[in-house]
Amino acid sequence: MAFYSVNRRFVAGLALTGFMLAAAGCQSGDNGILDFGLTKKDPTAPPPPQDPKILASQLQAYCPKVTLREGTAYFNTYARGTAAKPRKKKVDATAEAEADAAAAAAQTAPNGQPIDPDHDPSKIIYQASVTDVTRDCTHANGQMSMKIAVAGKVVPGPLFTPGTITMPIRIAVQHGDEVLYSQLHPYQVQVTDPSAATQFVFVDSNVVVPEPTARDYQAYAGYDENTPAAATDKSKGKRKKRAPATN
Repeated sequence: MAFYSVNRRFVAGLALTGFMLAAAGCQSGDNGILDFGLTKKDPTAPPPPQDPKILASQLQAYCPKVTLREGTAYFNTYARGTAAKPRKKKVDATAEAEADAAAAAAQTAPNGQPIDPDHDPSKIIYQASVTDVTRDCTHANGQMSMKIAVAGKVVPGPLFTPGTITMPIRIAVQHGDEVLYSQLHPYQVQVTDPSAATQFVFVDSNVVVPEPTARDYQAYAGYDENTPAAATDKSKGKRKKRAPATN
């Protein structure tokens, strides 16, 4: 009887030990503490997927979207020149200061900001705006050729006069900070109807850039009024000093 009792406790102890080991194995996860070879990875399993790469076929179909930079969607043409100012009569300093203040107030907008005489809204002849942009791309011989189209309209202003308006339209393509293509086009439109807007469509078909290796090109279209004038050669027109004659 004693042997039976001891044997029963021994069996119970083994069962308890096995339960604790099983519980520890469940809690250990795959940290290797109780890894008996049952959790080894299958060597024939495929590797996890890597970051997706752009296929050549996708690059062949890639055509950068054309966007408008801030401040390039509108272009105004102003009337230039003013009537000659009469000569001022000699007046005392106080009266002259008051006259200058009155003239400055007359050139102030309703919001209190001074009006630039060269950009006075009351002197607008035409206002041109870009209403839509689009593009088309072809890929060949390691290059990407683009046709970039700009659609817009010209609206007569307060000082409308029939004639031709020249709009500075710039087309550009960049890769990050690198300029791949940039061309300014002095595009002309004939405006004759003072009661309606004149529609126009401009197309630059000569945009050629290197074939992209990723979908990271930026194309731009819009008006560019800030193009600096061509630098002049300051050396021209200067006379060289003659060396003093020697006997």
